[in-house]
Amino acid sequence: MDEQDWRRFIAAYHHAHPGITEQLFTLADTSPYAWLAEPLHGIEGTVLDLACGSAPTRAELPDADWIGVDLSAAELAEAARRGRGPLVRAGADALPAASASVAAVCAAMCLPVVTPLPQVFEEIRRVLRPGGTLAALVPSQTGLSPSGMLGWLRVMTALRAVRQPWPNPQARDGLAALLRDAGFRVRSDERRVFTLAIDSADAAALLPDALYLPGLSPRRAEAAKRSLARWAASGRRLELPLRRVVADLPTEKPSEEPI
Repeated sequence: MDEQDWRRFIAAYHHAHPGITEQLFTLADTSPYAWLAEPLHGIEGTVLDLACGSAPTRAELPDADWIGVDLSAAELAEAARRGRGPLVRAGADALPAASASVAAVCAAMCLPVVTPLPQVFEEIRRVLRPGGTLAALVPSQTGLSPSGMLGWLRVMTALRAVRQPWPNPQARDGLAALLRDAGFRVRSDERRVFTLAIDSADAAALLPDALYLPGLSPRRAEAAKRSLARWAASGRRLELPLRRVVADLPTEKPSEEPI
């Protein structure tokens, strides 16, 4: 898919499934959003939630000067329905904030899919004040146990899919390197394996809806849900490796003098 096709897909996807990632994460043993928010506790100044979706991090940062930004009207409506705000409709590549006006940017599960990624990084750099923090949560391709690999093989087989064709696959386990190349100073790069409880047909039905699969037809999605409903069982768990990268905007430009 070219960028315009991807943008059309992602707009239609979020219109059809507002809040779907948050719904999926309710199945996790512990909250990935709480883990993402940990480095942002106590920050003084505005926290901008990039591509905030249904704004699940708002509840994790109740005392923050928080603002959610998303391009999807459906996602923002879902966030408003849940009493989360303030909210602004805008794209990640054109943030509605003055330069150097934001203390922190929170990016939950969005950097592998927002486009164009270099411009998104430029916008994050522009709005962050010197020393400001970026905390990002992204999927990881590493950390699965053998049983975890078999679980995802079962899911993808039901979907008749090999992979998710994200536009920025390098913004997963390679996110730290991308941020360094973009001029950020990486403070930490950690992976944690969460587990999703796939113990009911309703839980299993979230999986086809929560994955970005442009080629997935409604008919195939329903067939996958029926297949995964038969797989669901009490005690069934699906591993979900996630990576949290925390970076700062340097207060000074790197020295160009030779070492």
